[in-house]
Amino acid sequence: MNGFVKSRGGIAGVADVDMPREKIERLGPEALRDDELLAILLRTGYEGRNVLEFSRAIFKRFSVKELVDMDLTKLTTIKGIGRAKAAGLVAGFELAKRGLNQGMGIEPTITSPADVLGLLTDIKDLRKEYFVALFLNARNQVICRENVSVGSLNASLVHPREVFVPAVGSSAASVILAHNHPSGDVTPSREDIELTRRMVQAGEIMGIEVLDHLIVGSERFLSMKEANVF
Repeated sequence: MNGFVKSRGGIAGVADVDMPREKIERLGPEALRDDELLAILLRTGYEGRNVLEFSRAIFKRFSVKELVDMDLTKLTTIKGIGRAKAAGLVAGFELAKRGLNQGMGIEPTITSPADVLGLLTDIKDLRKEYFVALFLNARNQVICRENVSVGSLNASLVHPREVFVPAVGSSAASVILAHNHPSGDVTPSREDIELTRRMVQAGEIMGIEVLDHLIVGSERFLSMKEANVF
């Protein structure tokens, strides 16, 4: 035999050991190239084409960054990627982005409000208000991030328990709050100020300090701590 077989669900003419799925089982995801990882997500090729060849063809047109930044509509413009396949890719890319935003073993140290901005790039241009909390350890390193609410800030949408229950669960020593203003104007509203003061009071009771509350826009940001709001 020539060593080339058709594996279960595989492609004729490709050795089992060379199939990305078998490779990830044997060696782990770290051993796979970008095109091999994409081939696993795609599962099948286009018009009978080897899925690995299909994946390589995509990377000849787009970089990894360009690909993961595409929305569902953009992905479906790639010949061979239908809506179902595109939805699976978008879901996988989004999960990876959320993992990165929540730390995934990386613990950046926060020394100033500007240090937080890199962890908030995903919300600064959104059309709805997203309220998030960053939990820090005693060394001011980010442990994880919690997406608390979506919508205009008010007491019914953002309650201290939504922030401090996960803060206690992650053994956080302090927390940094943040939300975006879709208008781009980072001036704090009356509701922003009232909510911040309420969170600070709750933090004092819980023994978890609220270090700051950032308002971010597409071009600017404001530190409510530096603005002496609290």
